[in-house]
Amino acid sequence: MNLFYIDTSSSYLYSGIVSNNSLKASRKVFFGSELSKYALNEISKMFEKINILPKDIDKIIVVAGPGSFTGIRIGMTIAKIFAFSLKKEITTLSSLEAMAYSSNFDSIKVPILDARRGYVYAGVYDENNNIILNDQYILLEKLQKYLNSLKKEYIFITNDSKLANLNRTKYNPDILKIVNMVKDRKSINPHLVEPLYLKLTEAEENLGSKNDSRVTE
Repeated sequence: MNLFYIDTSSSYLYSGIVSNNSLKASRKVFFGSELSKYALNEISKMFEKINILPKDIDKIIVVAGPGSFTGIRIGMTIAKIFAFSLKKEITTLSSLEAMAYSSNFDSIKVPILDARRGYVYAGVYDENNNIILNDQYILLEKLQKYLNSLKKEYIFITNDSKLANLNRTKYNPDILKIVNMVKDRKSINPHLVEPLYLKLTEAEENLGSKNDSRVTE
């Protein structure tokens, strides 16, 4: 079974092709604001390197967010066009899941991304990748209070320079591990695949954190 993985939710292109439980080819390239210009060409070169055609792919696994709004749309568009035009299966996962799955720390893992104005996108996972707290858009202060209430060791996972003051480890995607974690996840009709932004609406945001019931005090 040939599996195609793509993540453009940040300024990086993370992509790979997994076959028979082996990572045959991968790309981990920083493109910054030029991601949309080079991503598809870089993916094409990856396919050419191992002499495989898009039609040979059995399933597409795409990161649906959260992250860069523009970046998310790039990866989602590529994945949906592949899936629809070639009649291939497609499934999604969150960028925070991918970050947690790539970490081998024997402690609570907190994948986290800056969301501005004191907010972050974050989830909380145990050492076996079981969800402790669902991925969400949350005040960093509230998240830290919640983590301290657990009274257990934890580590933040992020490449976000705006969060450099946290006790963190950098994210280096283990594409084979990510793919193996989600390859049996239910497929979705390409037309129904939607970005996972997580961000509250402006009206919800203006209510303030005191009305945010996703993390209990």
